[in-house]
Amino acid sequence: MDESTTATLTRPLEAPAPPTTEPWYQRIWRTYVSDVRRDADARMVMGARADRDAALILVTVAVSLTLSEYWARRDGTGLVASDSQFVQLTAWAIVTIATYVIPAVLLIRFVLRRPLREFGLRFTGVGAHAWIYVMLFAIALPVVVIASYGDAFQAKYPFYEVLPGESFWPGLWVWWGLYWLQFVALEFFFRGFMVHGLAPRLGWVSIFVMAVPYNMLHFGKPMPEALVAIVGAIVLGTLSLKTGSIWLGASLHIAIAITMDLCALLHEGRLF
Repeated sequence: MDESTTATLTRPLEAPAPPTTEPWYQRIWRTYVSDVRRDADARMVMGARADRDAALILVTVAVSLTLSEYWARRDGTGLVASDSQFVQLTAWAIVTIATYVIPAVLLIRFVLRRPLREFGLRFTGVGAHAWIYVMLFAIALPVVVIASYGDAFQAKYPFYEVLPGESFWPGLWVWWGLYWLQFVALEFFFRGFMVHGLAPRLGWVSIFVMAVPYNMLHFGKPMPEALVAIVGAIVLGTLSLKTGSIWLGASLHIAIAITMDLCALLHEGRLF
């Protein structure tokens, strides 16, 4: 594949204007599901180069996730060992970001030889789709609030345990900054690197291939959260393929994470 071909394969998916008589729910389904599948599958390519690229991406994913699993641990037993909660979480976030970003970027730039923007990092035209991310947050908000009353949720969040009498600054705020950057790296890795990297060979199915390892990241969390992660992976993967961008998906992920932490802190009586 030359650069013009890969650019065509990875540009945002645009559909024809909907009929004026089409109901709104059918228009949403067609725009963000049916057309995405049709266009992604239509852009699939076959051949040794496509097979090689897909294989290299999947091997890189496996290596990155292995490094993350063994090096990035919030319990202080990873690459950076420490008894300090702050050091443990900071090390986890930094190592996670590095393992998600560095191997993928090196493969894209020096082996696949493709622009990074083709892997979900474009900004152009993304704003037109912002409304659907706002709608998704509005749907997720009551679910998070209800789930926050469960013992499993309150035992898990927030990851940074604010001790009695401890100020939110600097520990919690620094942690939040790194935590949110980790979500950007995560979205790039799964909805950018995997989805856009595999789409030229697998088409629409690249979304579901990505959903499997993404769901496995949630093992150990409350089961409802792990099940919701499957839906989230498919939805955000589809939107990334549609828009050619991971940025609004990262923003949605961060907004939900903020809500989860604030709900947990509220139940602990730490906000008011």
